[in-house]
Amino acid sequence: MNKYTLNKFLALLLLSYTSLFANIYTFNPIYISQNTTCFIGDLNPPMKHNKGFVSNVCYIDIGETIVVIEPGPTYNFAKELNSYIKKKTNKKVSYVIATNFHDDRYTGASFYKEQHIPIIGHKTIVKEIIDNPEKFTRISKITSEKEYKNSKIVQPDILIDDNYTIKGSHINIEILKLSPGSNSLSDIAVYIPNDSFIFAGNIVFNGRMIKYAKYSSLNNWISALNKLKQMNVKYVLGGHGKEYDKNSYQPTLEYLHILKSSVEKAYENDVDREELNKYIDDKKFNYYKHFDSISKSNPKTYYDHLEWEE
Repeated sequence: MNKYTLNKFLALLLLSYTSLFANIYTFNPIYISQNTTCFIGDLNPPMKHNKGFVSNVCYIDIGETIVVIEPGPTYNFAKELNSYIKKKTNKKVSYVIATNFHDDRYTGASFYKEQHIPIIGHKTIVKEIIDNPEKFTRISKITSEKEYKNSKIVQPDILIDDNYTIKGSHINIEILKLSPGSNSLSDIAVYIPNDSFIFAGNIVFNGRMIKYAKYSSLNNWISALNKLKQMNVKYVLGGHGKEYDKNSYQPTLEYLHILKSSVEKAYENDVDREELNKYIDDKKFNYYKHFDSISKSNPKTYYDHLEWEE
């Protein structure tokens, strides 16, 4: 083997070794405060290029340990984030909070379960996981066997009702149930008083179209946003989107009011379900990603809810 061939062989060997141990996910931090670091998910649904990382994720330094908000989309996502946190802070993760049951937020809990790190969720999260199995088929379809390896649905360790406090040596974290349900029944918010910061999860959408789903509750969702508004915190980060100023919740609240009033008026006037979109004045939100597809389904879903209530 000549020198050129040997060098080429060694380069290929190094490339293979590097690829074997390369991270699947990339973490680009946003430092919201001294204690709060977040990562912004892709605005698309789970796809091959994002490997399911479509929801925002944060970690909070509470003093001696770290608390993670959102387990993430896969076992490997959670594992890589855990390594990132150790490298950056030299501290261990003591809790992970799941703000709802969706696969892009929750499937990574399998890593924390293996590490005996308590997983916190609202008491309704177990039933929602059982009742919505189709929600957990998406990420396995768009990831490779290696990328999805060890990912599975596990049970949370701590089920909360209204509020729950995690006490740290430096700061406390308050987990809040702002209403009985919003985008999901299991939606909770994570409030850090010292930082005047609240992670609102899917109670707040930015960048991508607000989704009103079969398990959503419109009136309760509006109630949750009104409570958030009254808190008057400095930073509000939703489950999707990069905006985290104090008013970042406003577009979600405005859209829900429009959806509620428009659909209820159409329902009272016996407008045909298939003609609803002609009566919804939501065009000002067409800057949201996936507006065209989601805005067409939201009115029909709420219309169905009105029929069920009769």
